[in-house]
Amino acid sequence: MTVPTPGRIRPRRLRRTPAMRRLAAQTRLHPADLVLPVFVREGLDAPRPLTSMPGVVQHTRDSLRQEAARAAAAGIGGIMLFGVPVHRDAVGSGATDPDGILNVALADVVAEVGDALVVQADLCLDEFTDHGHCGVLTADGVVDNDATLERYAAMAVAQAEAGAHLVGLSGMMDGQTGVVRDALDAAGHHEVAVLAYAAKYASAFYGPFREAVESQLDGDRRTYQMDPANRREAAREVAIDVAEGADVVMVKPAMSYLDVLADVAASSTVPVWAYQVSGEYAMIEAASARGWIGRRSAVTESVLSIRRAGADAILTYWATELAGWLAEEQ
Repeated sequence: MTVPTPGRIRPRRLRRTPAMRRLAAQTRLHPADLVLPVFVREGLDAPRPLTSMPGVVQHTRDSLRQEAARAAAAGIGGIMLFGVPVHRDAVGSGATDPDGILNVALADVVAEVGDALVVQADLCLDEFTDHGHCGVLTADGVVDNDATLERYAAMAVAQAEAGAHLVGLSGMMDGQTGVVRDALDAAGHHEVAVLAYAAKYASAFYGPFREAVESQLDGDRRTYQMDPANRREAAREVAIDVAEGADVVMVKPAMSYLDVLADVAASSTVPVWAYQVSGEYAMIEAASARGWIGRRSAVTESVLSIRRAGADAILTYWATELAGWLAEEQ
């Protein structure tokens, strides 16, 4: 066997110029792969900046419409709405109120952008309950899975009637996908898609999100969100959600769970999305603000890594900004 002489095999040849690197790239980002999560708060007269997420705000209804228009103009794929109500109660009544902040904001955004974006809504009770859990509690303070499913079904119909193109089930209740799909179909909303947060972990990286939605949680969600120690369990959760009718499945968080994301992407028969969560965003923003890392390159690399691991689309707070950078590079 002939041993190659130095110079015959040189992978660096494909890295020599920007044009060569572009041509040899195995993974690409496109604005259509990106979804922008946004927060809209009831009762604001101006956008409210979030201290733990520099550059992100709680929107008013008017500023949300403007943000949605910018996102559509940037060519991103979708926008995911989270509502922050003034008043909360034990069962999250505001989530199903047609005049509640999330439902009126959905109607606002659909009126603003039409089909230019996939308009999505978070389908979970945690923003609307006075205890901060994702479901209805029993008398002894435990989340009641089946009572919660009844609320999710009503919430899905309310969001569909407000104009949502897709509902994002993030509560991690057993059976939620099937119950929501049945409720939507029974109400005539056959074309509203269901995104199942199939592999959502009880992560430490959600901290800044709690500020964004003014969470009332005292405790944790480890009895229903997944254990960060478990990898194979994600395959089971995904299989259940697909069998129940999920149109898309989600892995959340993204960067600390790229192994899980790659597993799901390799086996899923439906599109796989991933959520670059608030803590991931905050870490990069904090480090770049101190000059420890280059902001634009770190943001781009972090999102690219999620795409490389197999995500078909990525929820990221940098979606619109990143889309602008990608346009510059064309």
